[in-house]
Amino acid sequence: MAGFRSVAAIVNQHVGAFSLGVATEFFGYDRSSLGLPKFDFVLASSKPGPIRTPYGLTFTVEHGMEAVVNADLVLALPWDDYDMDPPGEFVEPVRQAYERGAIVVGFCTGTMLLAAAGLLDGKRATTHWRSAAKLAERYPDVKLDADVLYVDEDRVLTGAGGSAGVDVCLYLMRREYGANVAAAIARDIVVPPHRDGGQAQYIPRPMPACESDLLQDAIGWAREHIDEPLSVDQLAARTLMSPRSFARHFKQATGTTPHAWLLAQRMQLAEELLETTDLPVDTIARRVGFGTAAALREQFVRRRGVPPSDYRRVFRTAV
Repeated sequence: MAGFRSVAAIVNQHVGAFSLGVATEFFGYDRSSLGLPKFDFVLASSKPGPIRTPYGLTFTVEHGMEAVVNADLVLALPWDDYDMDPPGEFVEPVRQAYERGAIVVGFCTGTMLLAAAGLLDGKRATTHWRSAAKLAERYPDVKLDADVLYVDEDRVLTGAGGSAGVDVCLYLMRREYGANVAAAIARDIVVPPHRDGGQAQYIPRPMPACESDLLQDAIGWAREHIDEPLSVDQLAARTLMSPRSFARHFKQATGTTPHAWLLAQRMQLAEELLETTDLPVDTIARRVGFGTAAALREQFVRRRGVPPSDYRRVFRTAV
């Protein structure tokens, strides 16, 4: 069975309030009445007991770092000081958890802790753009990509800052429990169900209203015609732009390319149909715009590591 059950979030007095809320929202609430997985969620620190943050929040931590070592999933939550070094007392337990087989996730400044534990040596990773220069300088063996929302390196996942913590957690739920479970959690906490990891961390300039409206119309039309062999030229024509201008404005508005966006939409819909219907794979391939079962299989193996039939077998009964 896919997935994990025990989750330990590492905290101290510097933990960011938003990241603490993200961890609690995803793994601390019991959603089993909705047919969703229930987790054994704990907060862990080197010194259990009451913790008071500089911004006035006080909470009690009942577990020491042994909970981290024994967890199925470890969350290296970020701290609120971008210049602060990773707490040394957290490094070895995180390393031991990974060596024992845990999935380890760090986002924002929490990525620094994974780097300090040596878990990112030779691997791709991301972090908050304000922490990128420091991480690159201190840990040169990390293949840093500071322009993306999150990076998946099998049992080590890293995310950018702020709401990218939501994105990486949703992605992890999708990877381990399937698109249907991830979408149900997203609905429950009222967030978009999926943002592709290659999407940019932030959009530097807002789009003019008229251009933004045209892009939204094109995006809506593309979703309605996802089964067709769509091209950038077709989408550009609906915005009254040249293909080159459309691609530039699309990336400025969404943080990704039209091709990558279309591929992500098709993969997402294919996953949902595999999980929730008995449609043959070749029918699903046509419905999502891949055309043939062979093309769908190629994309699944490349991007999910398994063929569609294996994905369906796991996630139809994952919860």
